[in-house]
Amino acid sequence: MTDISHTSGGSGGPQTTKGGSLLSQSPRTRKRNAAETRFKAYGIAAILVGLMMLAVLVTTIVGRGAGAFQQTFVTLNVELLESKLDKKGNRDIEDIKKVTTFGYAPLVKGAMQDMIDARGIETGLKSKDMAGLLSKNAVAQLRAFVIENPDQIGQTVEFRFLAQSRVDGYLKGRVSRDSIENDKNISAAQLDLVDALVAEGVIKKTFNIDFIIGADASDQRPEAAGIGVSMMGSLFMMLVVLALALPIGVAASIYLEEFAPKNWLTDVIEVNISNLAAVPSIVFGILGLAVFINYMHLPMSAPLVGGLVLTLMTLPTIIISTRAALKAVPPSIRDAALGVGASKMQAVFHHVLPLAAPGILTGTIIGLAQALGETAPLLLIGMVGFIASNAPETLADGLLAPNSAMPAQIYEWAKRADPAFYERAWGGIIILLVFLVTMNTVAVILRRRFERRW
Repeated sequence: MTDISHTSGGSGGPQTTKGGSLLSQSPRTRKRNAAETRFKAYGIAAILVGLMMLAVLVTTIVGRGAGAFQQTFVTLNVELLESKLDKKGNRDIEDIKKVTTFGYAPLVKGAMQDMIDARGIETGLKSKDMAGLLSKNAVAQLRAFVIENPDQIGQTVEFRFLAQSRVDGYLKGRVSRDSIENDKNISAAQLDLVDALVAEGVIKKTFNIDFIIGADASDQRPEAAGIGVSMMGSLFMMLVVLALALPIGVAASIYLEEFAPKNWLTDVIEVNISNLAAVPSIVFGILGLAVFINYMHLPMSAPLVGGLVLTLMTLPTIIISTRAALKAVPPSIRDAALGVGASKMQAVFHHVLPLAAPGILTGTIIGLAQALGETAPLLLIGMVGFIASNAPETLADGLLAPNSAMPAQIYEWAKRADPAFYERAWGGIIILLVFLVTMNTVAVILRRRFERRW
C-alpha cells in the first residue's frame, strides 16, 4: 500500500498532505479565503457608507429646502378708493398708471387696521407697524391688479398678500423671539400680533407656486423671489447646446472613428479632445467672455452666449462617448455591409450608426446634465445678479434677452444675507436635482429601450 504524497487541489481547492483528508484546507488556502472574506466585507462597508452619506445629503437638502415651497400669506379686504386711484373718475388707464406705489400704501395700511379692529385684537402698534407684517411687494401687487382691472376701482376686493420674510421665518421656526432682539425689521409686539392673526385664520402658510414659476426679487423682498425665469434661461441654454453640440460632436466622432486616416495629425486631435474633457469649466467661461462678448459683441448675460460656452464645454464629452459607442459595434457589422456591396458611408450611416445610437443618446444626455449644473462659466459671462421680471415671450427674447440660469441663481441666493434667500437656495437645489435625476433616468430608459444585442 503506497501513501498519497502531497498534492494540490487547484486554485482555491482543498489540498491534501500525506495521510491527510481531502476536505481539509491548508493554512495558505485558509489565509486566502479569509482575505477574500475581508475584501467582501470592505466592499459592503464602503457601499453602506456611501448610501449613508447619500441619505444624509438628501435629508439635508430636502429638510432645508422644503420650506421654500411654502409661503406665509395675509388675507385682506382692500377698498380701492376712487379718490386715491382715479381722482378724475374717467377710468383713463394713463391717469391710473400715474398713481405710484406710494399712493397705494395708505390703502394697504387702512385695510390692515380695519381688519384688526373688526376682530377686536388689542395691540399697541401703529398702522405703519401693522402693515409692516406685509411684504414690500404688497403695494406693487395691488397696483398691478388695479391697472389690469380698472373697473374694480371703488369696490372692496379680497387679496392674498405675502407676509414679510421675518413673519414667514417665525412661522417656519427660522426666526425666534430671542433672535429678533437686535432685528430692526420686526419686534416682539409684531410677533404677538402675528400669533393673534394666525389664531384668527388671517395669516396662513400655503403652497407657494410663485417660487416655481416666478422671477427673482430684490434684497428687500426675499419672500417674493422665484426660480421660474431662471429655469427658462436654463431651458434656452440647453436648446442651444443640443442644437450645436449633438450634430457637431456626432459628426466629428464619425469622421475620426470611421473615415479619418490614422496618422500623427489625428493622434494630436484625439489627444487634445481628451485633454479638453479635463479642462476646468471656468476656463471655457474665460474663453466665452473673450470671444463671444469682447470680440463678437454678443449681448452679455444672454442665454445664447451661455449656450455657446456650454457647447464648447460639452463637445469633448459627446465626442468621447460617441466614439466609444461606435467602437462597441462589432467589426462584423461593417464587414457584412461592405460584403453585400454597400459603400463605406452606407455601412456607417445605415448599419453602424443605428446600432450605436443608444450609447450616443446616453452620452449626449449625460453631457447636457453636466452642462445644466455648471455655474463657473456663467458667472464670467454675467448670467448672475440680473433680475428678470417676466419670462421671455418669444424665441428671440429667450435667446438674446438678459437672463440667469438655475445654478447661477442658486449661487446668487446663497451669498445674500437674508436667511429667506438661503432657504430658497436649498429649494432651488431640489428643483435642479429633479431636473438632473430626470435627465439621467431618461438616458437609462433610452439606452435600455434601443439597446440591441449581438
